[in-house]
Amino acid sequence: MSRWPNKYVIGLTGNIATGKSVVRQMLQHQGAYTIDADGLAHQVMMPNAPAYKPVIDMFGKSIVGPDGRINRAMLGQIVFSNPGFLKKLEEITHPIIRQGINPLVSRANQRVIVIEAIKLVDTDLAGWMDSIWVVDAKPQTQYQRLVSKRKMSEAEAKQRIQAQAAQAEKLKRANVVIDNNGNVEDTWKQVQQQWAEIRRLLTSPQPQPVKPQPVQLQLVKL
Repeated sequence: MSRWPNKYVIGLTGNIATGKSVVRQMLQHQGAYTIDADGLAHQVMMPNAPAYKPVIDMFGKSIVGPDGRINRAMLGQIVFSNPGFLKKLEEITHPIIRQGINPLVSRANQRVIVIEAIKLVDTDLAGWMDSIWVVDAKPQTQYQRLVSKRKMSEAEAKQRIQAQAAQAEKLKRANVVIDNNGNVEDTWKQVQQQWAEIRRLLTSPQPQPVKPQPVQLQLVKL
């Protein structure tokens, strides 16, 4: 069970451009409360946010744009070209993100919560989940999406894909795998099927614990 009473928490993960956000939005449409942990990473690096100064201290003022904000594209070029730099960035941002997730889940009115996080299984956040969903897509599909939809160069797209942990490691931890290689309708059907399973799980009567009966001792006369 998750760390939050009366909540069913889904950890949604998968490598870059597999379609995690699409699945998160589908679950939101079904009625779940959703949290984009990767989006929180951007928020915590905004001016006056907790990670803003530590990130600049770590990577230098050259990553700050004319508007005073951290240039995420420039920071991305730095950290995705060096695994050590990426790890340092995560060491700054991940603890702050985890602190922010707790009140969001606790205050949500919905019982089903979805937390999208690309690094979910690489952190202790995975242990907080009731179920881990992995969105899967072939590397060629990821590459095409990065180039066509996110307008990355071919070299940058390859670099982003290669910089991440193997998708196979995420799949090993999965309770549910959503195949997102096909069209949106196919993905939607999978999400609907899994949502129906969650509703059955949460609405089925829970077995009541059996109370131990007192043992009656009888004295036998010899």
